[in-house]
Amino acid sequence: MGKSSKDKRDAYYRLAKEEGWRARSAYKLLQLDEEFNLFEGVTRVVDLCAAPGSWSQVLSRILIKGEKFGRAGWEEKQEKARLYVLGEEAHNDKLAPPVTEKREGLNPRQDVKIVAIDLQPMSPLEGITMLRADITHPSTIPLLLQALDPETFDLSATSASHPVDLVLSDGAPDVTGLHDLDIYVQSQLLWAALNLALCVLKPGGKFVAKIFRGKDVDLLYAQLKLVFDRVRVAKPRSSRASSIEAFIVCEGFCPPEGFKASLENPLGAGATLPAGNQVGSERTKPYRRLREDGITELELGSDDEETSDDIRWIAPFLACGDLSAYDADASYHLPKDRQSLDPIQPPTAPPYKRALEMRKAAGGAYGKTKGL
Repeated sequence: MGKSSKDKRDAYYRLAKEEGWRARSAYKLLQLDEEFNLFEGVTRVVDLCAAPGSWSQVLSRILIKGEKFGRAGWEEKQEKARLYVLGEEAHNDKLAPPVTEKREGLNPRQDVKIVAIDLQPMSPLEGITMLRADITHPSTIPLLLQALDPETFDLSATSASHPVDLVLSDGAPDVTGLHDLDIYVQSQLLWAALNLALCVLKPGGKFVAKIFRGKDVDLLYAQLKLVFDRVRVAKPRSSRASSIEAFIVCEGFCPPEGFKASLENPLGAGATLPAGNQVGSERTKPYRRLREDGITELELGSDDEETSDDIRWIAPFLACGDLSAYDADASYHLPKDRQSLDPIQPPTAPPYKRALEMRKAAGGAYGKTKGL
C-alpha cells in the first residue's frame, strides 16, 4: 500500500505528517486534554510506553515550549483577532499585527520534568529524559526515580522524593485478533503501568491510560476507583470507532492509608485490597469478599456518600474532540496534484527490520529490490 492510499484511508495519519507530529496518536492526547484539561498546573510527567514519542512530543511542545493546541489555541487566535479589530477601529493604526502573520505567544512553564519510558529505542526530543526499560519489572522503579530526581536519588527509596503530577500510558500489545487474549494482555500491561504510577504520583495526581473495552472491564474501573476520586472513560474522535480501544482518565489520586507502592507486591495481589468493616447488619464500603464458589465480590460506594442504596458504580463514558471533524474510519478524496509526505519520524527499530534486510540481501521478492 502506497503513501497516497494511506493518506486517503487515514486522515489523521495525513494530518500528523502535515503538522509535524511523530504519530497520529498525538491527536488522541490533545483531544483528551480538550475534554479534561489534563495539563493544568502540570510540570512533572511520566510517559510510559512512549515510543515513537508522539505523546512525549505533545508534552514537550505544550509544557516546555509553551505552545497551545486544540480549543486553547483556537480561543487564543480568536482573542488576537478581536483585539486587532478593536484596536484598528479605535485608533486606525497598527496596534496589533494581523492574525495572518506568524507570531506565537509562547508561555513555557518553569521547572518542567518529563521522563519517557519504553522497551523500544526512541529518537531524542527536546527536554525529555528517555529510559529504555520494562515497566513490568521492579528494576525500573529505581531507574525512574533516579531520572526524576538525580540530585536527591536514594537507592533504597521505593517512592519519588518529588512526586509527579501526571502519568500517561499509551501502550498496547501487538494484537493477535483474538479479542479475549488481546484484552487480557492489555489489562496486564495497564496494571503494570498503574502500579508504577502509584510509586511516583502525588496525592491529587492524574493517571491516563489506554484500555481495551471488554466483558469484565467494569472490574478494572472498580479497582481504579479504589485509589482515585474520579474515574472516567473517554473515546477521542481520532480513535477509530471500529477499535475496542478507549482511554481511562483517573483524577484525584488518594491511596489508602498506610499503602506502600511496590512492583514486587503490586496493588491487588493476594488480599491487599481493603476488606471493609462490619457495622451491625451493614458493611461499610468499599469491601472485598471471597464467596464459597470462589468468586470475589467487590463493592464500592457511590460518589454521593449520603446515598446508601447504590451498590454499583458505573464509570462515565465520554466522547472527546470535535465530533464534526475527520472520521478516523472514513476515506477521503485527495487532490490530483497532492504530494504525499514522508513520516516525521520513521520507525527506529521495527520488528520487521531484520526481515527486510534479509530479503534485500537475497535479491528481494522476485528480484524486484535487487541492487537497491
